[in-house]
Amino acid sequence: MGVQHVNEQEGELDRSEPPAIVPPFPLYTYILLGCIALVFIAQFLTSRDPAFISVDRFSAMAAGFDKRAFLNQHEYWRILTGATIHSGILHILMNSYALFSFGRLIELLSNRAHLAIVFILSALGGGILGLIFAPDVTSVGASGGIVGFLSYLAVYAFKRRQFISAEFRKSLLVNIGFILVFGLVLYNVIDNFGHIGGLIVGAIYGYLQIPADQYTDPRSASRTVRLIGSAALAVYILTSIVSILLLFNAR
Repeated sequence: MGVQHVNEQEGELDRSEPPAIVPPFPLYTYILLGCIALVFIAQFLTSRDPAFISVDRFSAMAAGFDKRAFLNQHEYWRILTGATIHSGILHILMNSYALFSFGRLIELLSNRAHLAIVFILSALGGGILGLIFAPDVTSVGASGGIVGFLSYLAVYAFKRRQFISAEFRKSLLVNIGFILVFGLVLYNVIDNFGHIGGLIVGAIYGYLQIPADQYTDPRSASRTVRLIGSAALAVYILTSIVSILLLFNAR
């Protein structure tokens, strides 16, 4: 419905429509997607699988989260480089679509600084939980950070319920349930502990950070938070560069 007010000079009603609300450009989301795409191109160029339907063990050995190498050979960077490597075309397409969908929402509803912070913390949280409960498994993929987006949004939807529809809250819970069930069905190829760790960290961060007060704008962020968010994004960019170098050096 348009806003109407009286034009004092002409004594007429102004029936012009209010300006449309333009969502913010999801800059951090696109940067994360660009990093993942560049690393995947490097995987393609260095892969030993001619068809590249699924990446052979070369990528995982070069830059994946090999937990034995992390513990025994002190290759601590692997907990983050593993979040830049993907196991094949289907894997990266699914993760990229989820990152794009949830990342845009976070940049719309919150501040983009929190997007980068949640992503890095959730990736680390998923890696740590996987390290504890599945130390013999080599993990690849950005899904630990991405499911952190999902749990962050779920907490947002409940803490800001006066602004969020019940249908949206339900869809988030359905997505979380799908991830857990999907992981149980494919437990032999999916790092469930990485997913669960990411979900826990994203939810904790959201609970601590998202304001419940309806008069507090959740999109505002202090200079310190924005700097931390920029640093978190820079960490993933640098990690992606390291992954690319590892792939080419190991070829």
